[in-house]
Parts: sequence; structure tokens; C-alpha cells
Amino acid sequence: MILPTTITAGDEHDRMRLDVFVSMRLAPEYSRSQVARMIKAGLVTVNGAVARASSGVRTGDRIDVAAAPAGARYDPSNYKEGDAPEISVLFADDEIIVVNKPAGMTVHPAPGHPAGTLVDALLARFPELAAMAEPDGVLRPGIVHRLDKDTSGVMVVARTPFSRTALSRQFKERIVRKIYLAIVKGKVARDRLTIERPVGRHPVERKRMSVRSHAPRDAVSHLTVIGRFDAVSPGEAGASLVRVKPDTGRMHQIRVHLASIGHPCLGDPLYGGKAGGSGFFRRQALHALALLIAHPRSGARLEFIAPLPIDFVEFLAQKSFAADARELRRWIELA
Repeated sequence: MILPTTITAGDEHDRMRLDVFVSMRLAPEYSRSQVARMIKAGLVTVNGAVARASSGVRTGDRIDVAAAPAGARYDPSNYKEGDAPEISVLFADDEIIVVNKPAGMTVHPAPGHPAGTLVDALLARFPELAAMAEPDGVLRPGIVHRLDKDTSGVMVVARTPFSRTALSRQFKERIVRKIYLAIVKGKVARDRLTIERPVGRHPVERKRMSVRSHAPRDAVSHLTVIGRFDAVSPGEAGASLVRVKPDTGRMHQIRVHLASIGHPCLGDPLYGGKAGGSGFFRRQALHALALLIAHPRSGARLEFIAPLPIDFVEFLAQKSFAADARELRRWIELA
């Protein structure tokens, strides 16, 4: 449904919560959480008055849903040629865009990262995405999941409101299959390991996440060791190449889980401790290798693979460890 719009509550909607009623009428283009943000932003009125998400509607109520303010939307005239970074597009059709996000790129504008983001790159190449700005005016067009700034790899972006809702539901219901590669400090002893440790905000350091949070959420990561490497010099602990398949998608989940078992990602400045640095990695050695989703329209199962970034390639080459396309496929298909 195109905004702005007006809807009227019928007898069957009497005493229904406002957010439930509006999301039901705007589905599938807008989810209940998006509608809740619209209400909070004052974009939804009942009989001309701003209301709460929990307010009940009555038969005959007129509910007006406004579009986000024009000033919150992307204006192509604000861009000069070359301002937006380039992005590697792995796949695109009328519903989705799949990209290989490089390390060092923030997904969307935020304090401290106002430009040079994945959103900037996408809007420069697909300007019609501007219409996908969040209904409360936040410019995160089509973003349904994220990777940390210094994590590289595959991401899917919705190109239509319908796909945004469908993909968000897949992530929420854990239908999406995600495969990551990490190069970690030390030789992981067990070949396979499932880490089930709830993750939440660190009790003291607010920029960090922790398995010792006061308000954790369930988090599960399945780890498989692909290779173990000897130390280059005395006193070092060696390293391991691991595949990680997360069941959940908590902020920093894989990095926190790996650090919690004593094997942080090489180069991780936040969770790697004093040994976080690496000659090869000036960021956490974490790469989103593969993503398997159901196409939001057709339902067809789709798999997308992001080639290894150069720092992974150079590290594995130095170890004389094969990492060609056949090996990547084998790592993805590990049981």
C-alpha cells in the first residue's frame, strides 16, 4: 500500500490494538515493528489525534498514515560524482539485491559514519531504493540484516516493501542459512563444537557485547574446524580456520562466542585482547561466505557466495592451504 493513506476501522476491529490493526491493513508491505516506529514518530493519527501503539481502535475510527517527511529521504542532488563508494553486486532482480560488502564499510549512516556506507553505495547505483526509506524517516532502505563494519561478505537487500517484510520474516524465523569463515587465534582442539551462550550488552563497556550480560538473549553458533596452522615464531599460539554457522543473529555474536572459548578472531580489536593484532589482518578475520534464502516472491531456494577477501587469500596462501572454488563449496556443504 502506498503512503499516505486513510483506513477506517470496522465492527470486526473494535477494541483492536492500533499497531495490530494498522499493520494488518498495511501488510505485507509493512511489518508490525515498522508500524510501531511510524506510530512513535507521529505519522499515524486516529481521528486527527496522535495515539499510542497500544491504544484500542473503535468502530468507525479514521486512521491516517502519513509518509515519512520528504527531508528524511535520499536526494540524489546531494551527491557529487565519486562521493559514493562502489559495491560488488553478486545478484539483482526486481525484488532483491545481493552484495559482497567489503571490510571497512558501515552498512548505514550512523553517528561517526555519516557517509561512505553500504546504503550510500546502493542508492548511487539503485536510486529507486530511496522510496524504501523506513516509514519513520530513517534512511535504511531495504536493509533487513547487517554485518559489522569490519566484517566482509554476502548481504541481501530488499528492493520492494513486500520483499523487505518477507526477508525480515525469514531472518526472524531462522529460515535463512548463514555460513561464515573465521581465522582465529590458537588451535581449536575439537573438530566440531556448538556454542550455546546467551549474548547481550557488556555490563560495563557499552560498545561491547558479552556472554556475561545482565540482559542476554539466546545465541547459538555451530563451529567446524577446517584447518589448523602452526605458529610462525616461538611464543605464538598458532591459528585455526573455522566455519561458523549461527542459528541466531545477535550483535557481534560470532566474535563474542569465539572469544568466549579462548579463540578470538585474529585482528579483532574489540574481543581479541592484546593478541588481537595480526600481520595479515587489520580487522577481525571474519567473512560471511554464503547465504541461503527463499526468494521472497517465488519461494525458490537461492544460494549466494562471496569470494574470499584478499587478506584471507594471502593468509591461506602463506600457509600453503588450498582455498579454491572447489574447497569453498566443500566448506559450505559440511554437515
